[in-house]
Amino acid sequence: QVQLVDSGGGLVQPGGSLRLSCAASGSIFRIARMNWYRQVPGKQRDLVATITDGGSTNYADSVKGRFTISRDNAKNMAYLQMNSLKPEDTALYYCNLRAGVMDYWGQGTQVTVSS
Repeated sequence: QVQLVDSGGGLVQPGGSLRLSCAASGSIFRIARMNWYRQVPGKQRDLVATITDGGSTNYADSVKGRFTISRDNAKNMAYLQMNSLKPEDTALYYCNLRAGVMDYWGQGTQVTVSS
């Protein structure tokens, strides 16, 4: 069983930065693809960024150049550094781990970008 704990959300002004963290239990982390999703009420959950077990990354067009996903396999941690935040980045952000048929989610951390 894998548990994911998201943290790091909060209220930030436009143009500001936040760093989200995802702590994972279990040895499967090292071979898992880690993803960050976000969701606003009434809309589907959208993929924001992904990082493979080998460190390859991919981003949604809306966050390219502003967000950076990373991982620390020694600590079983994944991160999402968010810079130049915009009001439209406001959402509940979820960490997601996928390995084969296994699919686990964090509880979500709220990010609000507002002046």
